[in-house]
Amino acid sequence: MLNFTTKTAIVTGGSRGIGKEISEILAANNYNVIAVATSEQSLDSIRDIKNIHPFCCDISDKQSIEKLYNYISDTFGYADVLINNAGIHMDNILLRMKSEEWTKVMDVNLNGPFHLTKAVLKDMVKNKCGRIINISSISGTDGNKGQGNYAASKGGLLALTKSLAKEVGRRNITVNCIAPGLIETDMTAHLSDTVKKGYLDRIPLKRLGKPKDIGQMILFLCSNEASYITGQTFYIDGGMSLN
Repeated sequence: MLNFTTKTAIVTGGSRGIGKEISEILAANNYNVIAVATSEQSLDSIRDIKNIHPFCCDISDKQSIEKLYNYISDTFGYADVLINNAGIHMDNILLRMKSEEWTKVMDVNLNGPFHLTKAVLKDMVKNKCGRIINISSISGTDGNKGQGNYAASKGGLLALTKSLAKEVGRRNITVNCIAPGLIETDMTAHLSDTVKKGYLDRIPLKRLGKPKDIGQMILFLCSNEASYITGQTFYIDGGMSLN
């Protein structure tokens, strides 16, 4: 059985889909969870959940990140855990992709985690303890047609995870990555039956994953039982990456 003392965790993109599940699971296990989203309206779905503290923040904006961490410092002192989950996609084939589509995806999916991680890392180094978990994607290793920007940003998170793990391991800070496959969220709900069948044909377990599958792995990686795991990428994809 995993044991937890009260700690503080930041979950970006924490108001829906995988992020909401992560926020709820951590909150149910004695974490104070700062669930971050880009609008107050999107935070309404989690306002009444015990131990969840909604906060509106645009992680692609450095000043917004500063406000977030000032709030955390004033309210909780520091963050023990950072889950870089927020992500967007603006799909297009490269020949038609606008510079704005490339830049915006990079700003949210890769630059945001860089700036936020840098903000929380100072206290983690001082405390000689911390957990950082980046949510990448199977697209980050396999690529995907029409997702050059998204795949590049998620591949960047994989590389950032490994590099940072080497930098901060001696400070008892672990840095790991989760690469989900096809998970039942708003992002996959719009897929046609034909497209879903194409994906299912590549998944040995023959089903889509659920946000809970990601949340439970997050919970383990945050625990003391995972203290000797760092720099790793965990594929939660029903075996899709095997093909």
